[in-house]
Amino acid sequence: MRVAVLAGGRSSEHDVSLSSAASVREGLVAAGHDVVAVDLARDGTWWHDGEELALRPGRGLLDCDVAFPVLHGPYGEDGTVQGLLELLDVPYVGSGVMASAVCMDKVVFKELMARAGLPQVGYALVEAGRERPDLSALGLPVWVKPARLGSSVGIVRVERAEDLDGALEEAFGHDDRVIVEASATGIEVECSVLGDTHDANVSTPGEIVVLTGGWYDYEAKYTDGGMRLEFPARISPSATERLRALAARAFAVAGCSGLARADFFVDGETVLLNELNTMPGQTRTSVYGVLWERSGLPYAELMDRLCDVAVARFARERALKH
Repeated sequence: MRVAVLAGGRSSEHDVSLSSAASVREGLVAAGHDVVAVDLARDGTWWHDGEELALRPGRGLLDCDVAFPVLHGPYGEDGTVQGLLELLDVPYVGSGVMASAVCMDKVVFKELMARAGLPQVGYALVEAGRERPDLSALGLPVWVKPARLGSSVGIVRVERAEDLDGALEEAFGHDDRVIVEASATGIEVECSVLGDTHDANVSTPGEIVVLTGGWYDYEAKYTDGGMRLEFPARISPSATERLRALAARAFAVAGCSGLARADFFVDGETVLLNELNTMPGQTRTSVYGVLWERSGLPYAELMDRLCDVAVARFARERALKH
C-alpha cells in the first residue's frame, strides 16, 4: 500500500512524534509499503517534499491508500486530525474521532470506564475558574495532571497539602481541565492492544521499572537508561489474565480501533486501570512495539496489520448508509 505517515504536529509532543514517525516509516518500508512523508509544522501547516499541502475534502491525501497519523497529544491524538482525515475520505490507522477524543481526556475516559464498572484509582476534576471540589478523600500523595496531555507533560506529584496550589497552577498552564488522582500501590504494568473494537488481541504485559530514582516521568520515558521493561511482568497468572481482559474491555468500551497501550497498577491480585493511549510512542524502543515483538509479532508485521485494520474499518464504515 501507499501509506502517508503524518509526523510532528502542534503539541508539546512534537519531537516525540518525529522520533515515532521515523520508526514507523522504517517498519512500513520493511513490510514492503510505499511510504509518503507528511510533516505537520508547529504552526499547523502540512508539508510534503518541501511544499505546503492544500487539503481538499473528499479528495484523499496524496493518492495514498491509508494514512498513519503518528501524532501525540492535542491536535493529533485527540480526534481533530482524525476528523480531518474523515473529511478527506482516506482510511487511517488508529481510533476514530470519538474514541480518540474520549481517551485523550483523562476525566471523560475515567467517567466512561467507571460507568462500565472497570476498577480505577480515585480521582477528581478541577476546572479553571470554578470552585475546587473537596480533594481530601483522595489522601496524600496525589497526582495532579493536565486532563488532555500525554507523555507525562505537566504532571506533579503532591505529597504535602500546602503544595497543591502550586501543582494545580502548573497543570493549568497546560489545560483548563485538571485531574487529581489518588496514589496507587503496587507496580506499573502495561500491555499493547491490536485489532478492531470488539476483535482485538492483547499482548503479554510488561512491567515498567524506573531507573532514575523517581517516577515514570518524561525523562524516564525518553532518556536512555531511564526505565527498563521487565518482560513478562512479575505478576501472577491470574492477575495477568485479568489485566488482559480489562484491556480488551476498556478498548471496546471506548470504541477504540487499531492500536492502544493500556496502563495499569497491579498490587497482588488487585488490578486497576489507569488509562488507554490511542497513539502510543512508536520508536523502536517504545513499549507498544517492544511488547508485541517480545510476544512474537515483529515490528514490520505489526505495521502491516495496523494498515490492514484501518483499510478494513474504512470499507465497513463507508458501506453504511448515512
